[in-house]
Formats: sequence, C-alpha cells, structure tokens
Amino acid sequence: MENTPLSPQQEAQNGLTHFKAGDFNTAKDDFLRAIDGYNSMGDKLSLAEINNNLSTVYLKLGDAPSAWKVVVDTDIVFENAGDTRRQALALGNQAAVLEALGKSAQAVEKYETSADLLKKTGDRDNRAAVLQALSQLQLRMGRQLEAITSMQIALDNKPKLSLRERVLNKLLGISSRIFPH
Repeated sequence: MENTPLSPQQEAQNGLTHFKAGDFNTAKDDFLRAIDGYNSMGDKLSLAEINNNLSTVYLKLGDAPSAWKVVVDTDIVFENAGDTRRQALALGNQAAVLEALGKSAQAVEKYETSADLLKKTGDRDNRAAVLQALSQLQLRMGRQLEAITSMQIALDNKPKLSLRERVLNKLLGISSRIFPH
C-alpha cells in the first residue's frame, strides 16, 4: 500500500502538533516538508508563516544560525501583503533569534518595532509576550529602568495576571512612584 503524501497544510499542522508535544526534530521535518509543498505552490505567505515556525524549532534545538536563515525577511513578505500582525510576529521571531546570536542591540530594535506594530493591531497578548522578552533582554544588558518600563507595559497588556505577575506589577508600581522615569 502506497502512502499518499500529505498536503503542506497537513504537514504544517503535524509540525505544530509535534512542536507542542516537545518533539522538535519531528516538527522540524514536518515543517521542512510543508516548506517544500508551499514552495512548489508558490504560496509566499504560507511559506513565510512556516519559516517563522521553523525558526522557533531551530531555536529550541539550539541552532540559532539556521533559525536566522529561515526567518530573515519574512516580515517583509507580510508587510508587502499588508498583514501587520504577522509582520509584527515575524519581527518578534527575528528578535529572539538575534538575541540567541548575541546581537542584543539589533534584537532590542526588532522587539520594539514588533511591540509597536502589535499595539496598532490591538494584539495585546502577543504584545505582552514581546515586551516581556524585551524587558528580560534589557535587564541582561544592564538597562534596568528600560526593563522596568517594558515589563510594566507588558503587564498592562495582559488581560489576566498570574499571582506572580500581580505581585510583580504591584512592586513595579511602587518602584515607579519612588523612581519616576
């Protein structure tokens, strides 16, 4: 019995399923097959989307150079299509890769642009995640005041805070009254 090849959409869905299960090598293989399919179809938007997913897999596998190769310029594909939300998410993925590559200043720029675009689209959840990543990077860079500001904005964008986040938000509120910026 011959196996029928899966569609790129099915391969992509399998990749997401394997990614969520923590099976990153299988997810990578699924995404690569989806990329082949989308390439042959000429579907640039789906191809850019899968490349963003694949970059996240490569980061999980500790391969930042490969992650950069597949995610670079995906934001431009979405920008040209007028898809601001996915453009912003692509910039966030690029920032994470740049951070993994040790290019902190470039990562900060990408995170900031991503957060600004997500604000325009009203995507508060993803904006909060990007700002939290930005805050953590700023903290590692010794930019504490910027990190505090980024984290405050991130927490303000989250519709529901965990206990830890509520305590952090309270502490940040106290610190901003003591040290206004």
